[in-house]
Amino acid sequence: MSIGERLAEVQARIGQAARASGRDPATVRLVAVSKTKPLEAIREAYAAGQRAFGENYAQELAAKAPALADLADLEWHFVGHLQVNKAKLVARHAHVVHTVDSAALARELGRRVSVAGRAAPLPVLVEVNVGGEPQKAGATPGEIAEVMTAVQAQPALALRGLMSVPPAGDLAAARRVFETVATLRNLHGGQRVLPELSMGMTADLEVAIACGATIVRVGTAIFGPRSEI
Repeated sequence: MSIGERLAEVQARIGQAARASGRDPATVRLVAVSKTKPLEAIREAYAAGQRAFGENYAQELAAKAPALADLADLEWHFVGHLQVNKAKLVARHAHVVHTVDSAALARELGRRVSVAGRAAPLPVLVEVNVGGEPQKAGATPGEIAEVMTAVQAQPALALRGLMSVPPAGDLAAARRVFETVATLRNLHGGQRVLPELSMGMTADLEVAIACGATIVRVGTAIFGPRSEI
């Protein structure tokens, strides 16, 4: 299958899942995760109508963004763990950052966005490590308020929501994580303060949408396994 055909299948899955949950499919946004994929694959997805792309590595984003600058309405989402010392690269190129997980990162990212002289605040989401998995980044539930306060103190940043990565290969565990994230949003101001929930990937996007996801991050189902490109 071509990337365009895979993209259409994913969009159909999103639409079906949204309708099954009594939601308008337009309330769920697809970010095509293009990490490690070549520029040609991104251009093919773009030609098929995709506009939001997700990158996990700051250096890769910094290389791809200028190379695809001719695609004027392409939107870069940074969805990987962001080290404080890489904030400068992401501040220059990302349109949305999903993975702010500490007050220190919020302060540095805000400073770097200010220095970059961007015309509008950079939308950011707070990454939450619901299960306390040591191999994963993210603020603990108890740290969310501190990170939110740090983001809101930065004029160059705009707080937009929460993001989480569930355990792989276990839909029941994923549902528990997604439900917890939705509950945490309600505890920290609700949709008015945190309108976006970034959760759900190739294997569990239907569960995420049922739990309220407004953004799903899908790579494999669109671009295929890494060996295919």
